[in-house]
Amino acid sequence: MQLSDRITGSCLVALGGVTVYGALQQPGVPGQDVGPSVFPMVIGLGLMGCGSLVALRIGHSFEAPDDVVPPEPGEVVARPPRFAEWRAFLPPLLLLFYMLAVESLGFLLTAAAISLAVSFTMGARARLALPLAVLAPLGIHAIFVRLLRVPLPDGLLTLPW
Repeated sequence: MQLSDRITGSCLVALGGVTVYGALQQPGVPGQDVGPSVFPMVIGLGLMGCGSLVALRIGHSFEAPDDVVPPEPGEVVARPPRFAEWRAFLPPLLLLFYMLAVESLGFLLTAAAISLAVSFTMGARARLALPLAVLAPLGIHAIFVRLLRVPLPDGLLTLPW
């Protein structure tokens, strides 16, 4: 299953537009120039820019290797792993999982599950995926709660900070 670059790029532009619209709906923080809408706005504008580049096929010539030789008749061609093309649906599914589970499980458990799923999907071994699933959510939680002062849902686990 292959999607056209125009369709994929257009979807990214639309997703970026929705993100920017959602960011503009955030209320401002009195006394601060930078509010909660800045980060989502930057992400949305970045998505719109990248989606435009994909839709216009800018840089497409860098993707195709020049030395591709078509298989000879009767030659066995290795097939990609089963369901390999469906991995493209993993990020939106994980975002949906985050949206539904973060309030009850909390940020730490939800982010750990997402990190573990992405690591295993990308072919990481358990020796790397498990420490990453423990340490990455802790670091991200510390940055958001301590430095940025953005509250994250505690859920089942609470941290002392």
